[in-house]
Amino acid sequence: MTAEIEYYVIFPNVDNGLKLNELLKAEKISVTIAPTPREATKCCGISLLIKNKNDIPTVKKIIEDNNVEILKIFETVNRRDPMRNKFC
Repeated sequence: MTAEIEYYVIFPNVDNGLKLNELLKAEKISVTIAPTPREATKCCGISLLIKNKNDIPTVKKIIEDNNVEILKIFETVNRRDPMRNKFC
């Protein structure tokens, strides 16, 4: 089984994250508000998990066109254990 790559937009503050979330939802781009991965940055906060890699160019354009401040778009391997919350 190959590892799934995930893409997170990392923000300097929550306000920018919520603003971008609304802009992307209006454009029908599938994202999820998620905790910021610790390997991306040490700060606590939210990030946006981009569901489809092909949406990244559109996300970047929306960020630029709307002056949303981000720290980076972080790429990582999905390390979540699918059995973690499974019960008998």
